[in-house]
Amino acid sequence: MRRVWRVADVRAAEAGLMATLPPGELMRRAAAGLARRCALLLADRGGVYGARVLLLVGSGDNGGDTLYAGARLARRGAAVSALLLTPGRAHAEGLAALRAAGGRLVDRPPAPVDLVLDGIVGIGGTGGLRETADQLAASLAERCGRDGARATVVAVDVPSGVAVDTGHVPFTAAGRPCAVRADVTVTFGALKPALVVGPAAALAGHVELVDIGLEPWLRGTPALRVTEWSDVVDWWPRPGPTSEKYSRGVVGVATGSAAYPGAAVLSVGGALAGPTGMVRYAGSARAEVLHEHPSVIATGRVADAGRVQAWVCGSGLGTGEQSVTELRTVLSAPVPVVLDADALTLLVDGSMADRLRGRDAPIVVTPHDREYARLCGETPGADRVGAALRLAAWMNAVVLLKGDRTIVGTPDGRAYVNPTGTPVLATGGTGDVLAGLLGSLLAAGLPAERAATAAAYLHGLAGREAARGGPVTAPDVAAALRPVLARLR
Repeated sequence: MRRVWRVADVRAAEAGLMATLPPGELMRRAAAGLARRCALLLADRGGVYGARVLLLVGSGDNGGDTLYAGARLARRGAAVSALLLTPGRAHAEGLAALRAAGGRLVDRPPAPVDLVLDGIVGIGGTGGLRETADQLAASLAERCGRDGARATVVAVDVPSGVAVDTGHVPFTAAGRPCAVRADVTVTFGALKPALVVGPAAALAGHVELVDIGLEPWLRGTPALRVTEWSDVVDWWPRPGPTSEKYSRGVVGVATGSAAYPGAAVLSVGGALAGPTGMVRYAGSARAEVLHEHPSVIATGRVADAGRVQAWVCGSGLGTGEQSVTELRTVLSAPVPVVLDADALTLLVDGSMADRLRGRDAPIVVTPHDREYARLCGETPGADRVGAALRLAAWMNAVVLLKGDRTIVGTPDGRAYVNPTGTPVLATGGTGDVLAGLLGSLLAAGLPAERAATAAAYLHGLAGREAARGGPVTAPDVAAALRPVLARLR
């Protein structure tokens, strides 16, 4: 997993490292990595020599990184212009280096421009861009280069205007972000939350991490971790030569109803794609489930389902008295449970609090933002990681907070972000598929946080796979899980 660090941790690590280095060495390392990446981008647009590069320079070290990188590009023959947003506070040594290399200062952006370096605000920035900088950021989409194509925008460390520790971005009344939208972000030493969570992540573009020697100096607990393919491969349960259907795990699925039989079909489909050896369905949609999935053992209620190693409950279940009874029976079982959709609605009035408090086995809840608001009385807000962790601690459950960058939070304060999310999953029924897959992983023996992070990761890949065929529906995502999971083997 990749670790992601808060600003305070990065600052402390930088201070420790700089104490061991000659003055200015850390900035020169950052500038070298930044200039190298810019040169590669310019190679696709006719090369560095003769390229027109615009530096948007704020105060402080972020502006210094930008100026030093601009000097390196100028020495390679690029025509580098620097627009200083706070001229009296620009990094003096970086400015001198740029001038010595042949760079020039300008009062307004020149045209044409092949490459723009966003060095307005670094990791110390708060509250979005100020008016002048915001107008510049808004105009970047209109800048074109010598080839007629739109200028490539490279953010220095983070896109200017984002809240670095949360990924929050303020928006104008017209719905435009008050931050720079980058094609590439070159970040130094460590990933920061804004590059992987919240609306800011969508503004970062492709993120490249430059090693400046910071890793050994990062201390404490990361803000969050990013799941990777290798993690899922390592965790995935695999049958052995003595395995049989019961030893691989049996997952129970209490979902769907006469009104919503499709939820049952989809959640069972997600469970069948997982690693368990058997699926038991309990509910009033058993005829529809058996028609689509004849290998399932189906009964009318949870009490008659038989032994399972995990339960999935809630998708399309309804909120009537029979649904309450089914949820109470599921919570009475001494096995891990996934609570989704209607099961979450049934928790809101507190009538299930005794069942929740009395459980020793893990619980995973899978709210989207509106369900989160019903559970907590407020929306997740600007800090989605913090929101997921608060709910996890309050419920003593693993929380899978669904969204474009799904967050998994644990009761003891660990947080994970899923990098595979895609907007095509924003369609009815895809969450049912996710819940089923998650339940299968729990029944196969994965710890709750690993099951949640792996399920979110693979579900995102299935959405991308399904999108290859055009518009995506939930059955498409369920079907796409199989080719995605085949690659695990």
